[in-house]
Parts: sequence; structure tokens; C-alpha cells
Amino acid sequence: MGKRRQHGGAGANGSAGPLLDQALRAVLTAPEDGLDLALDTGASLLAASAGQWPAVSRALLGHADTAVGRCWSAGWRPADLTRVVRRELKPVHLALAVDLIAAEGRRHPAAALDRRWQEQLRELETEAWWPDDEAYLAAFAHRHRLDRFALATAVLELLRTWGRLPPIAPVGPAPGQPPRVEHRARRPVPGEPRMLSRIRALLAKAESTEYPEEAEALTAKAQQLIAQHSIDEALLAVSADRDAPASLRIGVDNPYESPKAMLLDAVAAANRCRVVWAKEFGFCTIIGFDGDLDGVELLYTSLLVQATAAMNRSGARQHLDGASRTKAFRQSFLVAYAARIRERLTAATEQATSAAAAGRHLREDGTEEQLVPDERLLPALAARSEAVDQEVGRMFPKLVSQRVRVSDGEGWAAGRAAADRAALHGRAGEIRG
Repeated sequence: MGKRRQHGGAGANGSAGPLLDQALRAVLTAPEDGLDLALDTGASLLAASAGQWPAVSRALLGHADTAVGRCWSAGWRPADLTRVVRRELKPVHLALAVDLIAAEGRRHPAAALDRRWQEQLRELETEAWWPDDEAYLAAFAHRHRLDRFALATAVLELLRTWGRLPPIAPVGPAPGQPPRVEHRARRPVPGEPRMLSRIRALLAKAESTEYPEEAEALTAKAQQLIAQHSIDEALLAVSADRDAPASLRIGVDNPYESPKAMLLDAVAAANRCRVVWAKEFGFCTIIGFDGDLDGVELLYTSLLVQATAAMNRSGARQHLDGASRTKAFRQSFLVAYAARIRERLTAATEQATSAAAAGRHLREDGTEEQLVPDERLLPALAARSEAVDQEVGRMFPKLVSQRVRVSDGEGWAAGRAAADRAALHGRAGEIRG
């Protein structure tokens, strides 16, 4: 793990710190037509002296505590910051971003991070890999074959991008902050409930199999478990009387971001969650109860894989038949796919809820048992839906809706047909095991 090294003398942080602040201030305040000059001037100041480079390195990683910490306080999370970098900058900026997040993360013990925060750090593979802070920039430049000026320019471009981000609605506590609601003690941290692990495994198999009927059966079983997990959580919350809505963010990027957001909204609505799309930042915020959010994330990811594969296959067939594989065809295909999936998921949720209200309970191993009907279930589900709506109003007091247009009839028909074949239900709309 990288170490911080503090000492005085020539080239120490005392001289490089103000130099970094000066360069960064000029870049942050520069208008677009003056940005290139500000970047060139600032990068030249930072990279002018090889002897000063270690102090600049240490000053940068020290500044990461402030720059990244400000983003955390403004509601951003690790996946959000790196998503912005992927959308607006280049791979070298992304590598820098991950390192600065890792550097700032040295301030926080694992116990100060919630489960989803830890998951994002693991996915990004954040690690302070450099030997000490003064050696960081030289080691990074060697890894990526950059000279000092090019690296200093990338540093300033990244910090400008992050420094101009506005506050957004938080979807959980920042490191070190207490959670807004108390999570049940039965939930392991880190980790996830066993049923979600089984759902994840079923969906992974459904995506990897080459046989459509096998994929259909596997994903149908996963959908059954998702619905049962949500019902179990609702009844448990009635007893605990201390559950409350939570939220998470999922990236929704081009191409075809509008129908992707529609698909996510379809999955969320069927699982008693709400979606708010921030198109300018490339993500959706999903509001719901914690167990429902897990199910939405898993099922949406799997359906997006299936939808993309079906769209590519259908587009290839259309191309062989002499039709063009146009953007309009793909857009219409995915819009129709999302619309049909909404219908099917809604029916599946209603069916699962009716079964649970009648006392039929699905075990983790996929078998069913008959229990005494619990009269608390339907009122509990209604109360949770109302609580989600109230949380949406609290987080986003001003919302607008958006229509998505369809301009290719063949794409629409192909998308609905693909959604009918999607691995969710058996024949006649019934869930299959």
C-alpha cells in the first residue's frame, strides 16, 4: 500500500502545494475559450523541474483528500466519479481517478463504508499501489508512458472535471457518516443475503447458456426468488418496525440511453421501486427498499444483456433480408422490448403477490411450501409503496417526465417479439420452475 512521507527542505509540500493550488485555480476558473492556455500554463508550472516533481506528487495526493472528499460530501460515490470520467475524458484520466479515490480512501477504515460503497471500490479495484506519495507521479508516468507535461495536463483536466460537479441527491452515507436509517443486524456486512447470491448465480447461468429454453427456466426461477425475497423483507420489516426506503445509482449510457432507462424503470416499477434519470450525468437513481434494490439491479443487468443480444441477432437477420440495420431500428427495438417487459414483469409480480397472500411460500431451494396466509402482507406492501413515493418527493421535489419516440415499425415488432421470448416466464404468462 502507498505510504505518505512528510519532510521539509527544498521541494517539500510547502512549495509545491501553493503551486498546485495556483495552477488548479486558474484551470477551474478559465472559460472554455481560455482553457487550453490555462492548462498549458499550469502544466508547465508543475512539470518544469524534475527536482520539484516528487513534491508535486505529494501535493497532488494530499489535494485528493480535499477534492475527492468534497465530491463525497456533495452526494457523489466512487462509481459516479469514474462514470463522469469515462464519459468526458480518456483512459489515462480514468486510471488517475481510480488512484486518487484510492489515495483519499486511506483515511477511512472499512467499517466506515456501507456495503454498496465497498462493492464499488472492489469493482474499480482501488489500491494505493505506489511505494510512497512522492514517487507516485513518476511511477504513474512510467506505467502509462507519459512525460511530466502530459501527466500534469491530465491531472489538471481531471481535477477541473471533478471540481465543477454540482451537488446531487445522496444515495447513502458518505464515509464516516452514520446511515440515515438503521440497517437490520441480520444483514452481513460485507456480503449479501444467501437468496441474492442464488439469484445472482441463476442469472449468470441464464446469460451464459446457449440454449434459450434453459435460459428461460433459469431466469424465471431467479424472478420467482426475487419476488419472494421482496415479500419476505416486507413481512420482516413489519415485525422490526424500523425499515425505511434507500436508494442507489445505476449507470445508463449511450448508445440508446432512453430505452435503457425505460427498461430499468420497467424492472424497478415491477419491484415497487421508482426511477429518476439524470441524463446529463449518465445515471438513474433508484429509490426503494434495500432488498428490492438488490433485485432490481440484478434483474436489470441480466435483461440488458439479453436485450442487447436479441437486438444484435434481430438486426443481423434484418440485414440479411435486405433491410438496413439503422439506429432507428435499434432504438425502436429496445423501446418495444422495454414496454413489453414492463407488462410481463407487472403480471409476474401480481401473480407472486397473490400466491404469497394465499400462504404459498417459495423456499431458497426452489421448492414451495404452504403456510398460513399472513394478513399483514398486502397492507405492508402498500405501506412500502407509499413510503417510496414519499422518499422520491423528498429527494427530488421537482421532476419532469419524458416521452420516447418510435420511428421504425419493424424494430418495434421485433423488440416486442424478443421481449416475449425473454427468459422470464413460461407459456401463457405463467412463471416456470
